[in-house]
Amino acid sequence: MKRLANVAPILATALVMMFGAASAQAAREPVLKQVDLPHSYYWRELYLPQLTSGPSSASFLPDGDTLIYSMSGSLWRQRIGDASATELTHPQAAYDYQPDASHDGRSVVFTRYDGNALELWRLDLGNGREQRLTDQGAVNVEPRLSPDGKRLAWVSTQGTGHFNLFLADIDATGLHHPHLLLGERKSTLDRYYYSAFDHAINPSWSPDGRTIYYVSNPEIGWGTGDIFAVDVDHPTQRRRVLSEETSWSARPELAPDGKRLLYASYHGRQHQQLWLTTADGAAPLPLSFGAFDRRNARWSPDGSRIAVIDNRDGDTALRVIETLGGASQDVAATQRHYRSPQAKLTLDIVDEHGQRTPARVAIVASDGRAYAPPHAWVSADDGFDRALQHSETHYFHCAPPCTLDVPAGKAAIWVQHGFAYAPWRRTVDLSNGHATQLIATLVPDALPAAFGDFVSADLHIHMNYGGHYRNTPAHLALQARAEDLDIAWDLVVNKEERVPDIASFRTDADPASTPQTLVLHGQEYHTSFWGHLGLLHLDDHYITQGYSAYRHTAMASPWPTNAAVADLAHAQGGLVGYVHPFDVLPDPEHDAVLSNELPADVIEGKVDYIEVMGFSDHKATATVWYRLLNLGLRLPTGAGTDAMANYASLRGPVGMNRVFLDTGGQRDAASALDALKAGHGFASNGPLLGLLLDGARPGTQLAPGRHHYRVALRSPVAVDHLELVHNGRVVKTFTLGGDRRHLDAEGDLDLDGGWVLLRAWNDGADPQVLDLYPYATTNPVWLGDQVLAASARDDAAWFAKWMDRTIEAAAARDDYNTAAEKRMTLDYLSKAREAYRALAAGKSPTKTADAGR
Repeated sequence: MKRLANVAPILATALVMMFGAASAQAAREPVLKQVDLPHSYYWRELYLPQLTSGPSSASFLPDGDTLIYSMSGSLWRQRIGDASATELTHPQAAYDYQPDASHDGRSVVFTRYDGNALELWRLDLGNGREQRLTDQGAVNVEPRLSPDGKRLAWVSTQGTGHFNLFLADIDATGLHHPHLLLGERKSTLDRYYYSAFDHAINPSWSPDGRTIYYVSNPEIGWGTGDIFAVDVDHPTQRRRVLSEETSWSARPELAPDGKRLLYASYHGRQHQQLWLTTADGAAPLPLSFGAFDRRNARWSPDGSRIAVIDNRDGDTALRVIETLGGASQDVAATQRHYRSPQAKLTLDIVDEHGQRTPARVAIVASDGRAYAPPHAWVSADDGFDRALQHSETHYFHCAPPCTLDVPAGKAAIWVQHGFAYAPWRRTVDLSNGHATQLIATLVPDALPAAFGDFVSADLHIHMNYGGHYRNTPAHLALQARAEDLDIAWDLVVNKEERVPDIASFRTDADPASTPQTLVLHGQEYHTSFWGHLGLLHLDDHYITQGYSAYRHTAMASPWPTNAAVADLAHAQGGLVGYVHPFDVLPDPEHDAVLSNELPADVIEGKVDYIEVMGFSDHKATATVWYRLLNLGLRLPTGAGTDAMANYASLRGPVGMNRVFLDTGGQRDAASALDALKAGHGFASNGPLLGLLLDGARPGTQLAPGRHHYRVALRSPVAVDHLELVHNGRVVKTFTLGGDRRHLDAEGDLDLDGGWVLLRAWNDGADPQVLDLYPYATTNPVWLGDQVLAASARDDAAWFAKWMDRTIEAAAARDDYNTAAEKRMTLDYLSKAREAYRALAAGKSPTKTADAGR
């Protein structure tokens, strides 16, 4: 009874999240806000432990035949060759990871995530006593005990927010004299994806306890760094062992013989595999092979075996490899001995016709922890409101029926199938030792047919991007189907040296497509100097080099510009869009550097769409979009989640940001692209919007004057604001009553030339939308032929100043390959600036300035 009493407040917050009693001013915060590093969507997934239904890390006990490993947020013990696993830890509303067993086999240190921080703990394997080792509220990971058990090395953000190597003495009472081993160092390099401060990660001990091997990035522009060795007692004595473009997960470990250094690397390939070098950094050779990832490898005490986590089958799995010969043995817990009473839950999901339907499911049990079936891919949101939830939302995609073990007691269940069905929520009381069967019947809540016959498309998905899982087109189709997404557009892209999905790139529909879901492949062109591009429907080939303006590399030149790449894509019949454009509203007057090329490319007719809804701030992006529309530039909105669809940690699943395209019900790529170019539809992360102006739908052109409007809202979440916007100004606000999820309204408005659209938005986050906040916008209905808004001259002057700053940034670069590249770049930008200056002076735009092609 005491255990259930302790978790009651936690379950209550879970129920608030599940059942919609959310504050309109919800304060969404990053999951680990104490980490002071850029691009959390990389280091959080690629480096930090995440909740998975399969194993995530392991450590050998001294007998070499038994492993302690993390799985489903608990530590487990299992003998190799045995099907039975015993749960060793089961924290309330927390999750345990990264075990490291002591060399005497009496204890194990590990890291525990409690919704706020990652702290180090120790478990006595004899009596089961748990002891907290750190309590600073920092991120503490990768604990590794010295061979004699007297010292502990680990990585912590304590004090700086950066990943640094710490060392402390350890005895029965805890840690003593913890200190930073290497100190802080700021790089002289301009590092876009990595902090200006060096990090030190992946520690492991030499067998004699004198040396720690680790990964760091001093004066390294790209990648997480090289493998180093440091004398523990003389930390100024450090040496580079191997230069390697690692990606957060090298985790070097010296074999018990002290000669072979094991680590994980993709080393010019697309997947992480195991490699061997020596303590002196001899030329590395691969130890394992395969088109999947092997990570988190550990030597057995005698060096005859290696335990490793791989994603060969999609989910994570624990396998033991014989060093001699490479024979592999699965360590699979087909029988589980839990620490607490369990119940079995089977969930079936059907649509309004009684047909089984895949869907997204979140389950929080009586212990305040999230649960999923074995082998289900558990994913987690990247932010949450701590006033409403104890930790971030975890979810999985269920192809029903789904059966899982859940602690006895009350469990909250949330089932979501896209935006056109109402969320299904229940609280159930699960009895110890009993099986419970539930049927979730989904209720449709779609727009009235008069507003269009839509297909939904996520224009920006990365099928694989270095995450925990291994995705395939067939599995991507299942993810999309569960989210009620009609078209999933995988944009093949590089992650530094790799292009993980290059083998899947093709110019036609993927054979894994189904009657319900079309899987297509395009390209994202990476240049963080000019802004990223989405290239859809290329009809011949993937465009290489694939990226530009990568400082401190052979691809450092800002040429080709995005305009040059857009020309290459258009030559293949492709569409070009600006993706995840703005996290904050640009300020041409005060921004120190403003290199984004969007205004130039729009006025020069290079851009076919913009992701107003994307992995960015929708309101900031919409503000820029409105200014472009005010100049008569007919730029339609697309939408793309930028979901790394093989991640365990991401801001929402595929289809979270999607565009609804009015294709007349046609589900082929050509019809979708035609509707996208024409602006026939709306973008959303939840609310469904319908707009008719004199019966005309978005993308249509009407004459200025008095018009009859008809609008509709259908939303799975409450909406704070629903507004008609004319030339960037709200001209009609609709009052939303009741649950604020439904509205049908009509009336008349006098509208002069320009454009009008319907938008829905919330002041703050809603935990039922796994995004910054709920938002939706239709495309404009156009009023007149390229009519400029009253604010057009001011808007044009704003973009002209933007181009001033962009030209300054481009001119300051000293890494063009040739003078001709620099001249072409500056001439192009200057031409665009003159076009905006002409508009600011009151001259009309030319017909060639249309953004749509």
